[in-house]
Order: sequence, then C-alpha cells, then structure tokens
Amino acid sequence: GNIGPVTDALMQALSADFTIACPAFPENGRTVYQGHLFVGSQPLSESGMREHPLTPMTDANLVRVLQAQTSRSVGLLPWPVVHRGAEAVREALHALRLQGRQIAMADALDNQDLLTLGEACADLPLVTAGSGVALGLPPAYVRRGWLQPDAAAASLAPVHGSAAVVSGSCSVATHAQVRHWIDSGGQAVQLDPLALHDGRQGANALLDEACTALANGPVLVYATATPARVAEVQQVLGVEGASALTEAALARVARGLVDAGVRRLVVAGGETSGAVVQALGIRRLCIGPSICPGVPWTEARLPGDGAVMHLALKSGNFGSTAFFREALTMNGAAA
Repeated sequence: GNIGPVTDALMQALSADFTIACPAFPENGRTVYQGHLFVGSQPLSESGMREHPLTPMTDANLVRVLQAQTSRSVGLLPWPVVHRGAEAVREALHALRLQGRQIAMADALDNQDLLTLGEACADLPLVTAGSGVALGLPPAYVRRGWLQPDAAAASLAPVHGSAAVVSGSCSVATHAQVRHWIDSGGQAVQLDPLALHDGRQGANALLDEACTALANGPVLVYATATPARVAEVQQVLGVEGASALTEAALARVARGLVDAGVRRLVVAGGETSGAVVQALGIRRLCIGPSICPGVPWTEARLPGDGAVMHLALKSGNFGSTAFFREALTMNGAAA
C-alpha cells in the first residue's frame, strides 16, 4: 500500500539512486515471477488480499503496482537472470541503471534466489524487500567482514509482566487466528468501529475491560471482522475514516495495556503494528527468535523509564491458526 512513498523517502534520505524491490518469501508461499506476485499457486489479485480493507490488491503485476506509487522508473529483474547467479544479477542491475531505471522488481522462486539477491545487492545502500531477502544478506555481510556470526544473537532477555494480543488485521489468516483463540477459551474484547463512532463504545472502556481480564491471563483485543462487516463499516465511516478510528482506538488500548504492565505484546496487522509502535514511542527493535517464518519476537525499550518489553508484529496473512497461543507460549506466557 505505501511501499512507493516509503522507498522514495528512504532513497532521498540515503542519497541512493537505485534499489531493488522484492516481496518474495517462498517459505510462506510468496513468490515473484515476471514481476507478478503469487500466493501459493494464486496470483496476488486472486488471493485473500483482493479484499484487503485499505489496499485491495486487484493487480498481481508489481512492476505496474509500484510504478503507480512512485515517480521513479521501475524495471524488472527476471528470474532467468537471478537463476544464473550473483554476477549475472549485478550485470543486469547495471544495465537497468543505464536504462534510467531506479528500482528493479526482482523475481525469486526459492531460497537460493534470495541468497543470490542478498549477495548481489549487499553493497546497495538500500534494499527494499520483505523479510525473505534478509535470508541472503547476513552471509554476504559476513563475507565482507561487516558482521560476525553470533549463536546468541537471536536470544532475548526474559521479561516479567502480563501478555496480550491486539488484532486489527481483517485478513483471512488473522480471522482464523482470532476465531481459534476465542473457540479455545481465550479471553477476548471486541472493538466495534460503528459503536465507537456513535458513542456506544469507547477506547477507555475497552481498555478497562481488557485490564480486568488480564488478572486471569492473556487477553485479545480485536477489531478483526469479515469482509461483509468491513464493507458495512466502510459504507458508514468511509475507508479512511474506518481505518483511522479503528487504529487510533487499538493503539490507545495497546498503550494503556503496556502502562498496566503488559510486557509481551502480539500485534496482528501491518497498519495496526505501525499505529501501536508509534503510540508506544518505540524507535528501535532488536530482532529475536522466530515464531514462524517471517515473524520474530523482538525486544524494545520504552521511552521514559527504559523498561524492556517484547513485541511480535505480525503481517495479517502470516502464521498458523494457533499463532497467538504459539507466540505467547514460546515467550513464557500461559495462553
């Protein structure tokens, strides 16, 4: 949804004249071929992302999608080139630069392709990608002497305090995760944007209910809903209005939960994660152990008293049905 503007801002800040873009994550079924993103065997535009409440993906051609978001020229780094290895990729990127391209959408079908891209792009000041491409960067950095392997790097110091989940994503995967949490006996507090809008519900009341539940264990606060319900809410509040109202309320609740002693927090949804991190004033995350492909636990220090907490920021469609419980159990919280 906002990759183009973010890439533009980072390129300007870093005085970078070229970068790649690659959202491929084969281990999670995300591959890119001829610039088209696939989710499993489905083009992106035929996956659950076609019903995303904020940025419905109706086009799987990422060269075209990204070009619509940036004034910089976007080209394609096709899979046959990636398959030939890092040197072939470097030559192709050089050729794209000579053609005036500033962003190269890179194909990738498997982890070897990610390793190739990591080696070929390690010298770029900016690499724009999903966490998949990060697979190839550490080995390249080690070979250059920029990074030293450390077996303890992924370990986080234990934290003490309550645990909670905040979910704003309306993806198919997150919807199943919320249902699993509730159906298996998890405590849950539901945010209703229409009730919030007309005053029948308030962020402070939601927070009070969630804090009361914390005495009995982890609690889920969620606005996750079906596509039909999302459409109903958007018809009344508008797309931007519904999103702004929901994310502001969830961020307020998350801030209040942390103030109440929550030190292990799972957040589901990209927009929700951004709102929560901003509300908490967090500027830096230390990446810890992986919960599932693409989703690690992270460590953050809260502004002010410098208290340490653990955060898991989950893209909507990532994780198993039992993700919330798996994440909290892994982090030592009885879920």
